[in-house]
Amino acid sequence: MAILIDFNQVMLASLFASIGNHHNIDVDENLLRHMFLNSIRSNRKKFHEEFGEIVICADGQKSWRRESYPYYKAARKKTRDESELDWNHLFGIINNIRSELKEYFPYKVIHIDHCEADDVIGTVLHKYGTELNIGAEQFLVLSGDHDFKQLHKYANVKQYDPVRKKWIQNSNPDKYLQEHILKGDVGDGVPNILSADNCIVVGERQKPMTAKRIENFTENPDSMDSQTKARFDRNTLMIDLCQVPQKYKDIILSEYAIEKEFGRSKLFNYFVQKKLKNLITDIQDF
Repeated sequence: MAILIDFNQVMLASLFASIGNHHNIDVDENLLRHMFLNSIRSNRKKFHEEFGEIVICADGQKSWRRESYPYYKAARKKTRDESELDWNHLFGIINNIRSELKEYFPYKVIHIDHCEADDVIGTVLHKYGTELNIGAEQFLVLSGDHDFKQLHKYANVKQYDPVRKKWIQNSNPDKYLQEHILKGDVGDGVPNILSADNCIVVGERQKPMTAKRIENFTENPDSMDSQTKARFDRNTLMIDLCQVPQKYKDIILSEYAIEKEFGRSKLFNYFVQKKLKNLITDIQDF
């Protein structure tokens, strides 16, 4: 059992919920640290009894997906370059806070090069997820990312968005995954299966993926021509969390299995050092 936190997603969602459209501000490291730690405190207090201890799942450098598909998330760099926000500074802050969590807090921090938090969470839940909930260890995904809906097929997995403070649910996870693969994921630079690999990066309009086409491809997958089938395979590799290469699955599960023998003795000095006085009174909630 575990509370699996999608670290980067929760950090960024918390920040943007705070600053709104005011991207020309200087991000305050102390404020972002306090926001995230307070989120950990409140959600651990709320969910610890049912789901167990927190596991921090963080994005590593250079996703393995780019080795197979170089356009994966490629459009994000252009968007960030055009933004008023200093993304290099922001990612530096996020990395600092992740390192502090690993050093001072009693939580596992899983951060593996070439793997995203999605890979970590997906691999753990494909290993420990069960179809029947009777007597099963319970897992909670803390993230607003709808990609995790595909994992709702497991009876012992739930998902909660800690920023919007609401549960995320899906009644048909297999259908969701199939349609997600057919439609692609614009945010990750993955086009639908009718469109060329580079269309999102170069700004070309995708060919429309109508409801009728989705129904046809779902019911008659053999109706795909060779090019469409190749694109379907491309999207499956990018989107289906079962597709993480085995060598990375092995590393993730090995890291997850390590028990962190570490109490909360370092927390007080850390809170004092970082001037987190408001959290000291609730130190037992960590």
